[in-house]
Amino acid sequence: MKPRAAWGIFAEFVHSAVGGSVILLACTVAALVMANSSWREAYDHLLHARLGVTVAGHALDLTLHHWVNDGLMAIFFFVVGLEIKREVLVGQLSSVRLAVLPGSAALGGLLAPAAIYGVLNAGGAGAAGWGIPMATDIAFALGVLALLGSSVPLSLKVFLTALAIVDDLGAVLVIAIFYTDTIRLWALVAAAGFLGIFFVLLRVRARPLILFLPVLGVWVSVFASGLHATVAGILTAMMVPMKSPLDPAHFTEVVRTRLVDLTAGGVSRRSLLVDEDKLDAALELYEAAAGLRPPGIAMERALHPIQAYVVLPLFAFFNAGIAIDAGALAALTGPISLGVVLGLVLGKPLGIVLFSWLAVRSGLAGLPADLSWRILFAVSWLGGIGFTMSLFVSELAFKTGPALGEAKIGILAASLLAGAIGYVVLRLALAAGPRPA
Repeated sequence: MKPRAAWGIFAEFVHSAVGGSVILLACTVAALVMANSSWREAYDHLLHARLGVTVAGHALDLTLHHWVNDGLMAIFFFVVGLEIKREVLVGQLSSVRLAVLPGSAALGGLLAPAAIYGVLNAGGAGAAGWGIPMATDIAFALGVLALLGSSVPLSLKVFLTALAIVDDLGAVLVIAIFYTDTIRLWALVAAAGFLGIFFVLLRVRARPLILFLPVLGVWVSVFASGLHATVAGILTAMMVPMKSPLDPAHFTEVVRTRLVDLTAGGVSRRSLLVDEDKLDAALELYEAAAGLRPPGIAMERALHPIQAYVVLPLFAFFNAGIAIDAGALAALTGPISLGVVLGLVLGKPLGIVLFSWLAVRSGLAGLPADLSWRILFAVSWLGGIGFTMSLFVSELAFKTGPALGEAKIGILAASLLAGAIGYVVLRLALAAGPRPA
């Protein structure tokens, strides 16, 4: 893939994430309004309304809240899986030299918040929530960058995006390893079988409707296995090829020869109806162009709007409805909320900057020419916007009860604080220039 094309894909991703952050914020506000008004009862009824399907006598009956968290969020993780695979193959994680800086930053941004939270909650009721402050919400982080306009260097967006992708991978591993109670091997075997079918169907270029059947089988099997159902999204994404199924040289030859056939003597809508040779040439050109599209990139582009404008906003609406009263505000000083706030607001920038400095100091990585430590320190605060993934992990860690509410109020407070600090500090850093005098 040419660098120009890769940048085009990256620019499209950034645009989708930024646009979706506006809808995400609106749904968050809507959930908070409903949870703190006379609509509270209606909101609770909506969350706990049940929707089920029965196949061959086997019923799958879940609340709407669970369908969103276990079902729709699998789409989010599928897109995350595609992003990880693309970055590893052709992007900012495609070589050791490129991957070391964002990879080190992400590792520090995972470990430091978890350590801070763990110290404050060791042996207490909130001990299981150590994974909550580990993740960065890329949609909101890029949304804050967008507010700064053209003053933001492209390399900074690349760094933050690559960091968030490695961060998401770390969060997925944490969920799969540490937030899984029991494992049913027979279900994992079934999931592997459906993954194999999906892999084969992709390579024979089966129609989307046919592909959906093994994907559904993977999701149901992972759901039954004891792993969180959204892991199915990551596993399925790993099966999707990123390379074009058609050899580009063959595509060029088809275009060269069949374009001549199509345009000989002129081409019009009528000529395509009456001249079978022209119609055949047009269809062959169409099929060749479709065959040249990398499946992974095509799926990523198709699903980004769905993820940004439907999945994440619905997730926010069904999970951000926290009753903010005197008790909730008092909980901010408790170990769970405090651990989340300090982990995200202080642990994230501390870990990102420290591990980045170690990577550069050791000679394993270099700082991009248009960045400075001042700018990197400033953008590290945006890593403290945990929101989506932090809410997701809090649901897994506490499921229900006061601890879940305390974690969520901490996530909201930390994300707002980290976003505000990050915006101000980054604005000042960018105004000072790329390199300190």
